Amino acid sequence: MHYVFITGGVASSLGKGIASAALATLLKSRKFKVRIRKLDPYLNVDPGTMSPYQHGEVYVTDDGAETDLDLGHYERFTNQSANKSDSISSGKIYSNVLHKERQGDYLGATIQVIPHVTNEIKSFINGDLNKENIVIYEIGGTVGDIESLPFLEAIRQIRNNRNISSALIHMTYIPYLSSAGELKTKPTQHSVKELLNAGIQPDIIMCRSERGIDDESISKISLFCNVKKDSVIPALNANSIYEVPSLYSKYGLDKILLKHLSYNIKKYPLNLKPWQNLLKKINNQKFKTTIGVVGKYTNLKDSYKSLNEALIHGGIENSTKVEIKWINAEKLNKKNITKQLGTCDGILVPGGFGHRGIGGKIESIRYARENNIPFFGICLGMQLAVIEIARNVLKIKNADSSEFKSNSRSVVGLMTEWTKGNKIEKRNKDSAKGGTMRLGSYKAKLMKNSKIFSIYKKSTIDERHRHRYEVNAKFISKFRQKGYIFSGMSPDGLLPEVLESELHKWFIGVQFHPELKSRPLDPHPLFVSFIKNCKNDKH
Repeated sequence: MHYVFITGGVASSLGKGIASAALATLLKSRKFKVRIRKLDPYLNVDPGTMSPYQHGEVYVTDDGAETDLDLGHYERFTNQSANKSDSISSGKIYSNVLHKERQGDYLGATIQVIPHVTNEIKSFINGDLNKENIVIYEIGGTVGDIESLPFLEAIRQIRNNRNISSALIHMTYIPYLSSAGELKTKPTQHSVKELLNAGIQPDIIMCRSERGIDDESISKISLFCNVKKDSVIPALNANSIYEVPSLYSKYGLDKILLKHLSYNIKKYPLNLKPWQNLLKKINNQKFKTTIGVVGKYTNLKDSYKSLNEALIHGGIENSTKVEIKWINAEKLNKKNITKQLGTCDGILVPGGFGHRGIGGKIESIRYARENNIPFFGICLGMQLAVIEIARNVLKIKNADSSEFKSNSRSVVGLMTEWTKGNKIEKRNKDSAKGGTMRLGSYKAKLMKNSKIFSIYKKSTIDERHRHRYEVNAKFISKFRQKGYIFSGMSPDGLLPEVLESELHKWFIGVQFHPELKSRPLDPHPLFVSFIKNCKNDKH
């Protein structure tokens, strides 16, 4: 087994997550058994309670871990599911250490970063492995951050262990100064110096740049950073993130790494045909469609990263270029709704929390329903569709969610208990916020002869959830009388999972997050169907 550590320097948001995922894709395409894991330096136990503006979307695994959005990249590129043990933060590390201290596990020792915290990090790195050939560890943050130091020290210790084979890839940024008319390598040199101060020499340097990197710059980086010239890999911008594996292969990233790990490359031929075929589809899209996404985190696109990619996947399958129109729900009202949504072929309301922007989202649902525009509601989007229909079709006064108004007639309310495996999970309004929702993969049963059944083509599905509130099942019969069917339910028949309309072309709300299971090589059927129906409005 070999470890590959990927660190970043100079600036954040260089794309280490995509780089890790692309590298894993290249290795998998050579028939290696690969796994990617994430170490984040922030002190939150996980990103579950963090604002999407702080850290982008919260990605949820099948087994219910709330993780960094990079795990979404890992899954989409490798087409293999991550789990709870593939992600850890400084907060979780320190929490584990303090728990052990309280239990007396350290036998009265003074608890210190070295060795106790670094040992906990090494325990994570070395733990829960399953005979993988290569395990990739992405280290979050930027070299030089105080929070990253314990991780770097743990890596230094591991790399000094001669019984462990490893490689370290350092990703940096090469800025272009227009006044000087040249690329500048000095930030990279300083970043590598920070690594050296931590006792770590990189084996490969990946250079992010918005311009082509000339041979002189590569030679300079090789010389001053003490790496071989062929180990300085340009990491240039791509037209599509799904082009990145091919670009990295072109510059020899996988070959250089495997050579460093002492593999005979000829025994592991590269097969990128599935990705090449995908790129052909992307480059030969015949149609266009515009999807209006009505949310409250629209100023940071990473807040809806998986959703964005799932829409693109659905478009690829339909030979359709999807243009997403991001609409701030807080600024949407009856007066401007036609101007905002009139050019959209479909309307999607994603998940979220809190009361901000709720009025605009409900107005967008009403607009889609009254104008027979394909509508897709996800998690909160489904719950708001229930509220909109309850108010404007069923004429239920004060219909609302107890999340927003405690004195309302709650057609959506706090979920107090649900089945998880063989036990009952229970929560109340005073429960802690972090990790207390219905999280992870749960089954749902679909009604035969329904729209949702025709899309999935099976009666039982398994989808990922992240929610604290549920639709009040007492109102199901009233909705049915007006042509709105809850066509998917939890296996015990207690929790509504899917709402669809018998009166509209395509009007579906789901309590789960289908975007989390969409892959470029295996697009999610709900997004394929949604885009198909949006496309057919024009073609």
